[in-house]
Amino acid sequence: MLFARGGEHEQLTDADLREGLQQALGKLADRRKVLAIPPDLTRIHSRAGTLTRMLHEHFGQALQAVLPALGTHIPLTPEQIDTMYPGIPHELFRVHDWRNGITTLGTVEGDRIAELSEGKLSFEWPAQVGTLVAEHDWDLIVSVGQVVPHEVAGMANYTKNLFVGTGGRDGIDKSHYLGAVYGSERMMGRADTPVRRLLNEAGERFASHLPIIYVLTVIGSDEDGQSVVRGLFIGQDHDCFVEAAALSAQVNVFRVPEPLQRVVAYMHPHEYHSTWLANKAIYRTRMAIADAGELIVIAPGVDRFGEDEQNDRIIRAYGYHGSEWVQQQVAGSPELAAALGAAAHLIHGSHEGRFTVRYAAGGLTREEIEAAGYVYADLDEMLARYRPESTPEGLHHTADGEPFYFIPQPAAGLWTARELY
Repeated sequence: MLFARGGEHEQLTDADLREGLQQALGKLADRRKVLAIPPDLTRIHSRAGTLTRMLHEHFGQALQAVLPALGTHIPLTPEQIDTMYPGIPHELFRVHDWRNGITTLGTVEGDRIAELSEGKLSFEWPAQVGTLVAEHDWDLIVSVGQVVPHEVAGMANYTKNLFVGTGGRDGIDKSHYLGAVYGSERMMGRADTPVRRLLNEAGERFASHLPIIYVLTVIGSDEDGQSVVRGLFIGQDHDCFVEAAALSAQVNVFRVPEPLQRVVAYMHPHEYHSTWLANKAIYRTRMAIADAGELIVIAPGVDRFGEDEQNDRIIRAYGYHGSEWVQQQVAGSPELAAALGAAAHLIHGSHEGRFTVRYAAGGLTREEIEAAGYVYADLDEMLARYRPESTPEGLHHTADGEPFYFIPQPAAGLWTARELY
């Protein structure tokens, strides 16, 4: 552990972040060839942009590349770079090629996957990272990001930023399918899950030679609903993640007293353009929704399903129809069996027949929404009825008395009516 500061009521300023980063970096020898691995715009609230700018100020020309941990997401545009990373020269940014630009560091055996999946899967899993990460003589790699409940790993970041954020298609797809088959509701908000064990074991077995430090934030909300930094944890091993995850469980898991009949989630148009990303509205609220309840997703910027053409086509072809159905399709369809990441996404985005998902997307038609397995909602009507731009989080009533629970930023945490710990 190089630095640790955090608490349920902490509010770390930019000056605090700079001091913590300087303290941690001051414990290391001089580094002359540094790679930063921060997130993309979908994690804009993580304060990773601020911390990466501080890394640029600290290292100067020694910071030779910035590799956003895209996973399978689309690359940042110049405008998005300026929004999240103002002042960092565009020429420092590299685009992660998750299909071709990867190196396999090692392979986890099928027997171990069978153990982690409780016998449901038996494939081998490749521990893949970006070639830029693996095959350059970096003397420091700084992985920057936020620890927050996550549908695939239980808690985001740490080794996930490496093996998923800079990973290859096979490694990403299989890790996500492992999590989907095991069950996201069994994992979200927990630091010890099958996928987390897989990623951490891969880090210990295959990536210990990489000079990585992890810079992890925990973000909460103040009494006015504004994002604040509750913790900063910097280290070279598992301890910094464990401490960050424990704090995230305190400030990012929101327990409602009883299951909610109607939840309205707003996905900001400058962040969310596909159901591939906007379905965090489903992942992070599903454990709070009552049986036969309803989730209304208001997503003005969503105009497609997948982040790339192949995944978009697969989602349109198969739709969100539940875990059991998707696993049957994987068993019978070579196309879907070869795209396990998309199959995992179809499972994660399904209501499993337990509640209704009503989708108000700015760029998808009624026919497209219904073919995917959701109920169509008119965007203008939903905006007028629920007024997401001016409604704070919590329980409200519409003008005609309909009760609803509003969540303005589902990616910020996990809402549940259950006890997790």
